[in-house]
Amino acid sequence: MSDLELERLRRRKLAKLNKRFLKNKEGKKEENNKQNILHRVFVGRAWEVFNATRAQYPQVAEKLRKALVQLASSGKITRVTGEELYFLLRRMGLRVRLKTTIRINEHGKLKSIEEKLRQ
Repeated sequence: MSDLELERLRRRKLAKLNKRFLKNKEGKKEENNKQNILHRVFVGRAWEVFNATRAQYPQVAEKLRKALVQLASSGKITRVTGEELYFLLRRMGLRVRLKTTIRINEHGKLKSIEEKLRQ
């Protein structure tokens, strides 16, 4: 191979790598933009419900995220609470399990049921 051919191959490879780098960079910006839209819309425990959904039903969570971003971008929804998101998922037939704890307020201190029964 001559020097000209090597230089041409090197430039072609560099152009491919540069194109791939720019594509990844755009993808990350778009992902951050979608995340910011959800941050503006989600209220209360919505992130907790959404993260639980993502852990238990990843494919459904991705479709739900796309739909919520699209609705929020068009202005059709302005806020989503955790309860609303949970009931939406229940109506879709998904039983999202959330971590729940019961605590008792006794003399200004929160105690778990376990601590209360020990006394």
